[in-house]
Amino acid sequence: MDIDKLNSDVLDVLKEICNIGSGNAVTSLAKIIGKKINMEVPQVKILPLNKVTDILGCADTVVCGVYFDIIEGINGNILFIFPMESADYLLEKLMNREIDDMHELDEIDISALSEIGNILAGSYITALSSLINVNIKISPPAVTIDMAGALLSVPAISFGEIGDKVIFIQTTFIEGVHNLDGYFFLIPKMDSLNKLLKALGVKIDG
Repeated sequence: MDIDKLNSDVLDVLKEICNIGSGNAVTSLAKIIGKKINMEVPQVKILPLNKVTDILGCADTVVCGVYFDIIEGINGNILFIFPMESADYLLEKLMNREIDDMHELDEIDISALSEIGNILAGSYITALSSLINVNIKISPPAVTIDMAGALLSVPAISFGEIGDKVIFIQTTFIEGVHNLDGYFFLIPKMDSLNKLLKALGVKIDG
């Protein structure tokens, strides 16, 4: 199987998952921050993990990452990444106060970011679970603020076990004049990637 040659129909199905997941995320985010939120059409790609930092800017770009293990249904990991300005804005709206330094968050702030990440990741996982008819469950979130390269080194270290391909979803949420970017990465182990692709109608050779 060469997933670099996936046909457009498969990506169309993935886009539908993303639209459903993003729609659910918009509804949930709007409720917790008390603001009307719209979204742009999500971008979906399947790409090598080592290309992810190119999307985020560079390896030295500081971002907010929310990391999950997938503990049931399929095997792999999830990483949800916010640019710092998006994480800062969401946190300020959620906590109803200004955040002076995103590098010095207290436990309540970390808990709030965890909840935001949990809501967003859960929205996509619920949509994916419904499509492939598999009950997928994820671990509690772990929040880290660090350089993109450092965050991505966590799944990269496990290349041999997980594989080097990710399902990448970029969603831009719009609140007033603010554009809030979120990057969702599903990093499945190879057997689970095959399982997902079969569910999406992709013929797996061998």
